[in-house]
Amino acid sequence: MTTNIAELLNSILMDEREYPMSYIFNSIAKNFGKMFRERHAFVGSKENIFVPFAERILRDNKSASNSLYVGNPNGVLNEYTVFDNGVTAKVNLLERSCSCRKFDLVKMSCEHAMAALRAKYGDSEDYAINVVPPEAEWTVPQELVDTKISPPSYDPKLEKKKVKRTKGVGDTFKSKRRNRCSNCKKSRHKRTTCGMGIKS
Repeated sequence: MTTNIAELLNSILMDEREYPMSYIFNSIAKNFGKMFRERHAFVGSKENIFVPFAERILRDNKSASNSLYVGNPNGVLNEYTVFDNGVTAKVNLLERSCSCRKFDLVKMSCEHAMAALRAKYGDSEDYAINVVPPEAEWTVPQELVDTKISPPSYDPKLEKKKVKRTKGVGDTFKSKRRNRCSNCKKSRHKRTTCGMGIKS
């Protein structure tokens, strides 16, 4: 984790930042793709994709949803009304929202969303988790595989110009220029603060 995303990207793209913008964007996509593949492989090697705290919340919400009544008065596939001891909650599975706001804010299925998922898919399905399959199992149409995407054309005259960069957290810049007193020709002070006095 980092507290400064700009400095993180700056450290990743130290060599690429002198190249055209299209090259920088391709490098960003490549580096992020590599990080996401490594994280996907790490998560795929685990038995459970949730941390214990999130797993406990989902398990509690799933058990609490068993006592709720679900209705679909409008007949819309992804919109349900859930009744809970005098409290009525409206769930939209397509937008991943619930009127109790827990689903919207926490981004994990609340008890009302769990009840709506149970009504849609039934008890036999593992309806709470929908994991994206590995890339090797994707079904991609052949016309998309054969499509060649060329990089955008650019004018070499409009390349990124070298500018003086502000020093970051981990950077150490040493100034090549040394200021000298025009009176005594020594460094670390200027003519107005010179101990030898100002020459007329």
